[in-house]
Amino acid sequence: MGSTAIIAAIDKELAKLQNVRAMLLKKEKAANARKKSASSSAAKKKTRRRLTPAGRERIAAAQRKRWAAARRAARA
Repeated sequence: MGSTAIIAAIDKELAKLQNVRAMLLKKEKAANARKKSASSSAAKKKTRRRLTPAGRERIAAAQRKRWAAARRAARA
């Protein structure tokens, strides 16, 4: 087997490997695009959680109670 035949075989193998690499990159890009679209659509669907007026009042009452306890402790 001559050196030209070896070089030709190497070139053929390189061409096959480059084709396989290109196919893998296309699959990877498609998978990444699916992940991005799925995550962005999930983020868009998420709604903001809001406090009800009653919940806000309970929090305020608890905070007033904590402040009162702190004032009593400071006076004593």
